Amino acid sequence: MSEPTYFVLAALLDGPLHGYGIIKRAGEQSGGRVRLAVGTLYGALDRLAGDGLVAVDREETVQGRPRRYYRLTEDGRLALTREAARMEQAARVVTGRTAPAPGTAQA
Repeated sequence: MSEPTYFVLAALLDGPLHGYGIIKRAGEQSGGRVRLAVGTLYGALDRLAGDGLVAVDREETVQGRPRRYYRLTEDGRLALTREAARMEQAARVVTGRTAPAPGTAQA
């Protein structure tokens, strides 16, 4: 799973959001690393909806413009949880090591 996809799904953990809300939350949660362009986001949301990971929650009209809210599906929550566990396990390969590598000085 790509980092942008991970943070799009993570943005929806606390409930449905519209596109701008997803962009903002993904940026915040990634420490600013993930900067989603509008076209990129909606392409990703269409793909994620096609994969059954997100779904349209509702639509409303704000100042004459439609606003679509997306929610995480159970399959999306499961995929996100699995990816988080995979990344955690991968990080432990490095962070779990306490001894310095041979030939390196310890600070």
